[in-house]
Amino acid sequence: MIGGDISPPVASIPVVEGNAQVMNPNPKLLPPLSMVASHFGTSGLSVALATGVTHPLDVLKVRLQMQQVGQRGPLIGMTGIFLQLMNKEGPRSLYLGLTPALTRSVLYGGLRLGLYEPTKVCFDWAFGSTNVLVKIASGALAGAFSTAVTNPVEVVKVRLQMNPNAAPIAEVREIVSKEGIGALWKGVGPAMARAAALTASQLATYDETKRILVKRTSLEEGFHLHLCSSVVAGVVSTLITAPVDMIKTRLMLQQASESVRIYRNGFHCGYKVIRKEGPLALYKGGFAIFARLGPQTMITFILCEKLRSLAGLHKM
Repeated sequence: MIGGDISPPVASIPVVEGNAQVMNPNPKLLPPLSMVASHFGTSGLSVALATGVTHPLDVLKVRLQMQQVGQRGPLIGMTGIFLQLMNKEGPRSLYLGLTPALTRSVLYGGLRLGLYEPTKVCFDWAFGSTNVLVKIASGALAGAFSTAVTNPVEVVKVRLQMNPNAAPIAEVREIVSKEGIGALWKGVGPAMARAAALTASQLATYDETKRILVKRTSLEEGFHLHLCSSVVAGVVSTLITAPVDMIKTRLMLQQASESVRIYRNGFHCGYKVIRKEGPLALYKGGFAIFARLGPQTMITFILCEKLRSLAGLHKM
């Protein structure tokens, strides 16, 4: 379990040879490359597989979030959006943006899950604690850094989900030529905030829930423990990240031209949404977010635990 005690490495180990005491060379403080690759690889692969299963719900979520932009009015529910997509764009529209989504999942997911444990170890060495606040801080840092690196892929994915006729490479060229290379980091602030909130709530909740369930119930390490912990993590992370996710989507989809620009930044976007569309507009697509994030969280953690076991790594 991630929350176990972690002792700092020993600098050297004395070895007695005859009457003389000889100091061993410093042992390797870093794990072998193969272990590092397995650590990040299992994380990225589990997130990618979960993303492939839940991607249609992500497309519906984006379409729901882009309803009635800048105005109040009746909203179409997830079923209505689904039927609208089927009638106008066909079944393939549910997999718009799948290529960049999977690419981002491997990179972002691998970094987000993979950096959580090393970050927590660093905090433990620095402060001598792995309490829930350390877990939250570790998740926030891992999520924010991962998103800063992979934001261009997320921008392309969101654009493709709104444009059924675009291709990934062509979309990148169009964004760079018309809006500049900086447009690939559009919405990076809210995206980092969302990723920090998501990773902190998701991983810290999963970590703490596992610890509490093992301590206070008869559940042991295995599928049922992973399932229960991931369900709780999915609910908590959805409630926390839904408003930030909606703001991030709005910013990524607006054009760079000042004449058509609606929002100056994340705070301005949130303010205008609340003022013109009402506070509940921050949870537009909220059910779709939960319908996607809930199963995705469960699939990700259950798969990651299994893959780590197969790779000979310790449990999360």
